[in-house]
Amino acid sequence: MGVGRTPRRLGGRAGAGILGGALGLAAAAQAAETAPGLHAHNAVGFAVLIGLTIFATILSLLYLRERARWARREHTLTAELAELRGAHDRAELLLGSEPQVVVTWDARGEPLVEGDVGITADGARPGSVRRVLAFGAWLVPGDAAALDSAVESLRGRGERFRRTVHTVQGRTIEAMGQAVGGQALLRLRELTGERRELVELRATLEEARHGLGALAGLLDAIPQPVWRRGRDGRLAWANAAYLAAAEAADVAQAVREGVELLERQAREEAERRRSRGIPGPLRVSAVVAGARRTLDVTEVATEAGTVGIAVDVSELERLRADLQRQMDANVRTLDQLPTAVAMFDARQQLIFHNAAYRQLWDLDPAFLEGQPLDGEILDTLRNARKLPEQADFRTWKSGVLAAYRAAEAQETWWHLPDGRTLRVLADPNPQGGLTYLFEDVSERVHLESRYNVLMQVQSETLDTLREPVAVFGTDGRLKFANRAFAQVWRIGPEMLEVQPHIDQVIAVCRTLSPAEEPWAQIREAVTGLVDARRGLACRLALADGTMLDCAAEPLPDGATLLTHIDVTASVNVERALTDKNEALERTTRLRDEFVHHVSYELRSPLTNIIGFTELLGDETVGALNPRQREYADHIMRSSAALLVIINDILDLASIDAGSMELTRERVDVQTTIAAAVRGIGDRLAEADIALVLDVPADIGSFVADGKRIRQILFNLLSNAVGFSAPGQQVRVCARKDGESLVLEVVDQGRGMPPEVMARVFERFESNTLGTRHRGVGLGLSIVRSFVELHGGRIDIASSPGAGTRVTCTFPVGDGEVHLAAAE
Repeated sequence: MGVGRTPRRLGGRAGAGILGGALGLAAAAQAAETAPGLHAHNAVGFAVLIGLTIFATILSLLYLRERARWARREHTLTAELAELRGAHDRAELLLGSEPQVVVTWDARGEPLVEGDVGITADGARPGSVRRVLAFGAWLVPGDAAALDSAVESLRGRGERFRRTVHTVQGRTIEAMGQAVGGQALLRLRELTGERRELVELRATLEEARHGLGALAGLLDAIPQPVWRRGRDGRLAWANAAYLAAAEAADVAQAVREGVELLERQAREEAERRRSRGIPGPLRVSAVVAGARRTLDVTEVATEAGTVGIAVDVSELERLRADLQRQMDANVRTLDQLPTAVAMFDARQQLIFHNAAYRQLWDLDPAFLEGQPLDGEILDTLRNARKLPEQADFRTWKSGVLAAYRAAEAQETWWHLPDGRTLRVLADPNPQGGLTYLFEDVSERVHLESRYNVLMQVQSETLDTLREPVAVFGTDGRLKFANRAFAQVWRIGPEMLEVQPHIDQVIAVCRTLSPAEEPWAQIREAVTGLVDARRGLACRLALADGTMLDCAAEPLPDGATLLTHIDVTASVNVERALTDKNEALERTTRLRDEFVHHVSYELRSPLTNIIGFTELLGDETVGALNPRQREYADHIMRSSAALLVIINDILDLASIDAGSMELTRERVDVQTTIAAAVRGIGDRLAEADIALVLDVPADIGSFVADGKRIRQILFNLLSNAVGFSAPGQQVRVCARKDGESLVLEVVDQGRGMPPEVMARVFERFESNTLGTRHRGVGLGLSIVRSFVELHGGRIDIASSPGAGTRVTCTFPVGDGEVHLAAAE
């Protein structure tokens, strides 16, 4: 500090001295310049001498002053050093007054160890500074780890600690750590004498305090009320269950107010039993949390008073009562069982038997009520010849009674002299004794025998069948397969004996029938887990051409029945019929195509013939004689008839091709009928046939294809005239029936038998029925096609000698819609 201030003071005064010297020199120089007669060089030298003298004087004064200040400073520091040495000596004295070590860490983290390092000695190994911080070398492992963690927290976060550790030699060391002046300090001190005893007592007290706290917490956690009374009998402490049962707020209130859980009479009875030394709990009734409960109270005397506990046995009592009721119910239930039941205790005495037991052996009720021994009952039954006949009854009886010493139930079968068979189950009781169950299985044995016989008959029957049959169980394994099944699929007897799984069976069968989908369906039917089991039908094709119809049907017991039927012959017939049908369809298509092409080829030359014949008939190319005119008329009529036939054929071809379209328009019914009648007028006159029209004047019109309606009427009238005799009449009727228009053509001709009516609408089906009428058989077929195109229907009624009635019904309800669509 003094060294720092000296240069500043020296600089200030020295500067002033130098400034004064400079001023003096300047003044001297000025005086030299102004003084007359002085030489300039002498003046400058004089000025410098004066300045140096002043400077030396000032430096001397400053030196004397600083020397005095440093002398005072040295005296102060000497006094402080002496004081610090005294403090150091006292610190070393205090540090060495008892075995202890002090460790400090500087800013760089280097430890400084001071004190008696002998506390780290371990047997033959003396203590050393390097062993002080190696806690694991001289402390027990648990304390060493805890002390390492505490020192780490002290150095890292400045957390102070104080704990007691133990050396390997059994000495007790007090370790204390704290932060002092920004440094970490660790003090290790060996405890001896009273101080060690005090620390041990403190640890014991702390341990006892923790134990009492844990015990109190445990007592508070249990659901049974626990309390402690003083020597005066007053309540001194109670757990949480006691407070809840007595409805007290806390322990202090319960102790202060003397809240009691038990009534006075119960407490007095407990005191009396305790004073007389009567062991066991006292069962009392008390109000617990507002409800009446049954308690088992146990109080024990101690040096400071008594402690007690109350166990709630209300549920136990209820369960005991329920158990008794259940036992009574079980007894009543056992009495209703058809199985004979008898129970014997550990002394082999009869303690229970039901009604079926009495009926089975027909024993005296008084004898059974006397609780006889099991051996006595066996002797009584043997004397009455009701037990199985035995050559050595004594040995047999010993074997029966050995069931009392068995660990598990034993099952035997008794064949009684009267032909009955009993299944006897001897079940040892856990508390000692034995329970007998006698079940009369005579009927079951008989039924089982009959069942086995029926199963053998069924197996033999299925084995004789020529159809393959197999049964798969619920586990998917083959339970039964007849000889036909094994032969068809070539399954050997060794495979059938092991009951193969369905997957193994399919693997063998697929070598003969490789199709995958049918076998996947069969496997699903056998092993599939579905809510509702359904049957399966599929077809299997074998490599050799055999066709099998396979059926899988679920059985009531969960199994699956798999059957095969050889349908190779029927499949071959079906295949032949299919091929024949396809051939017929191809023939029909060829016929239709032939007719279509031929009709078109005939129509063009026929049109030319008709045209040239009309030219000849009009005599535009020259006059014709009567015979030529007659020939021309004949050609015209024949050509016109042929054109009608060709047009009919073309119409049928268009209908078959689906290209026929109706030209819908509003058709007047009377006008259409009149046009059709004009077309047939010549034939009516030539055949001397009368035509009767029954058409109302107000019948009106309907939407249809007028050309096709006229063609329908023309064909019907042509048929009627062709099959009518001279002098008969043909009647045409028309009427509206609701939403329908009905057109009828009725003749009085020969009529048709049923076999002809069945084929009347077929194409190229022509029947003269003894008349001169000839046709290609297309008229009625064309009529039916046109009627059906209009959405109507045609009906025919006829019988031999009664004429024929043909009725065509056309819908007229949606005529406006059809007309709007056509427009």
